[in-house]
Amino acid sequence: MSDHQLRTRTPAGPAPGPRTPGSRAAVALRAAAPALAVYAAARALGLLVFWAAASAAGKDPLGPLGGRWDSVWYQRIAENGYGYTVTLPDGSVHADLAFFPLLPALERAISAVTPLTLGGAGLLVTWTAGLLAAWGVFAVGAHLHGRRTGVVLAALWGVYPTAFVQSMAYTETLFTALAAWALYAVLKGRWIVAGALTVLAGLTRPTAAALIAALAITAAVTLVREYRAEHRAGPVFRRHARMIAGVALAPLGWLAYVVFVAVREGSPVAYFDVQAQWGNNIDGGRALAAFIAGLPWPAALGLCAALGLLGWLVVLCVRQRQPLPVLVYALTIVVISLIGAGYFGSRPRLMMPAFPLLLPPAVALLRLRTTGRTAAVLAVLACASAGYGAWTLLGAGPP
Repeated sequence: MSDHQLRTRTPAGPAPGPRTPGSRAAVALRAAAPALAVYAAARALGLLVFWAAASAAGKDPLGPLGGRWDSVWYQRIAENGYGYTVTLPDGSVHADLAFFPLLPALERAISAVTPLTLGGAGLLVTWTAGLLAAWGVFAVGAHLHGRRTGVVLAALWGVYPTAFVQSMAYTETLFTALAAWALYAVLKGRWIVAGALTVLAGLTRPTAAALIAALAITAAVTLVREYRAEHRAGPVFRRHARMIAGVALAPLGWLAYVVFVAVREGSPVAYFDVQAQWGNNIDGGRALAAFIAGLPWPAALGLCAALGLLGWLVVLCVRQRQPLPVLVYALTIVVISLIGAGYFGSRPRLMMPAFPLLLPPAVALLRLRTTGRTAAVLAVLACASAGYGAWTLLGAGPP
């Protein structure tokens, strides 16, 4: 037998089989490892600075993280269910029905099967969801602009000015994780997965409306464009049956909670009444304008400059030609955050899930000549975020 025959007949080894879901997840996790490491380092720095500041002030470092402000409301729901209200000195009534059920349900479940208190369970959910959110943010960034952009995008989300909330028993990390992976699923054409994740997001925060809008508008544009090209609705709808099913599934979580509040309170608009009692009704931006008008002029100018920067980021996202679902999601989060009548100090936190706004800065940072310069900028931002977080957490007002 010739050498050529030996080479052609000798097996080279077993043929590679199809990757299992587990192996795909392992590969994806290895690809995301740098992003997760950078994100974890940023959050660890924030916790370390806060721990040092709290210790120096003689305060319990864990108190503001797991047992203050909104965290207390979630834990009360986890322990006793819904039904608690408080009447403020001005006569306004605040009901716990303003808070969505997924986080307290997870807190109750984890506390029931582990030695953790409800506060500890809330922190476990938040910190775990933070890593999942960073992974999802990386996945979207890597899909759109490459792996290095995904790493920087996750890092920027971890050093956002109000990123200290990502270490608290709040819903921001849980919601962002669900939203980021839902958007990634849409980008990959996995509409049923996207719809299911949006259901969970709708049980987490009212801003799931932004995610629902992103899916619905993207699907509508796709259907209209293809119908105009083919002039036959039947084949178009059959070809996109999974997309239509995902969009139909998406609002069910949010709607289920709105219906629950309506039935419980005996009014079809009860959910909106509850939010209005908290001052979270939509006023078209009048409260924001009044707040700016009431500030001393240096502070008003500074706030206007910050809003101008936000507007510029939006323009850059449009110029960057971000995919429609990503763009609609981010813009809707921004709009919802600005046109509400709620407490102004919470608005930067409410916009934190709009991570696509950080895509233009992430791409710009990678244009620096060396990796060292990019790392230096991120380090400075991490230190500033940690310092601001410690100062805010030790203050009196809620974030």
